[in-house]
Amino acid sequence: MINFHYETEFQLEATAAYNDWIKRCVDSENLLIGELNYIFCDDDYLHKINVEYLNHDTLTDIISFDYTEGQTIGGDVFISIERVKDNAADLNIDFEEELKRVMIHGVLHYCGYKDKTSEEKALMRQKENEKISMFHVKHS
Repeated sequence: MINFHYETEFQLEATAAYNDWIKRCVDSENLLIGELNYIFCDDDYLHKINVEYLNHDTLTDIISFDYTEGQTIGGDVFISIERVKDNAADLNIDFEEELKRVMIHGVLHYCGYKDKTSEEKALMRQKENEKISMFHVKHS
């Protein structure tokens, strides 16, 4: 089950399309979805979580808490809409594209992908692009 929660004015449009896309992305990794919660928030909200739970006094676009068990992925994905907007502007890309990248980034971590080394980062970026390209593909 995929749930969308809001701690800011932002509202995700076309939640059914995002829900379907995320399920197809997880299916493509031969995994199952347990409970996956997206919490959309602002910088202050996410900063507090970063300090309290991770001991990091920095702003970030995403924090994910992984509850994956075996082949069933799950977790809480906190996303700062302010950071995503700023990142999109800095990268000169569309907000929705950057939002998809951040949303699927958390899921890819749950699927076992890392991003600490340059090789891991390259594979993560490749997987993000692959999954983003699946967004408009109709599943039959």
